[in-house]
Amino acid sequence: MDVHDKLDELSNLIESARAMPMSASCVVNRGQVLDLLDEVRSMLPHSLAKADDVLADSEDIVLAAQADAAEIVARGQEEQRRLVSEHEVYRSAVAEADAVRADVEAEAARMRRETDDYVDAKLANFEVALNKTLAAVQKGRDKIHGRHAYEELGEHDAPLPG
Repeated sequence: MDVHDKLDELSNLIESARAMPMSASCVVNRGQVLDLLDEVRSMLPHSLAKADDVLADSEDIVLAAQADAAEIVARGQEEQRRLVSEHEVYRSAVAEADAVRADVEAEAARMRRETDDYVDAKLANFEVALNKTLAAVQKGRDKIHGRHAYEELGEHDAPLPG
């Protein structure tokens, strides 16, 4: 299960909680809610580690692309030395090596942007899930506080014995 599944489970627990008669409040099992929140907390480092892995993979891809670019440039330079006597061929090789380097650098930049966009989207989804959970928790707390205020109001209005 992932963080989203646990958050869905927490939402379902709250949504299916037994309603209090004549009240918007409900009764939830504190232990269950706290257990689910603990499970979500324990999964967060795992989710963040996955995001770090994605970033690390993107860096590996960029490094591999740079190594490919260096290899291509090195081959171009070797070809350049071999054909140095033919001026036009020399110019052509330099231009092609520069074009290949530019292409590889552009591809590496594109891949870096795509990776950053992917990680940003995952973190945005995670943020939305956390905000929903926080809103649900706050709503539950507000209901509890409202019930306590209502009960206290009822105690003050009760007739005095005597």
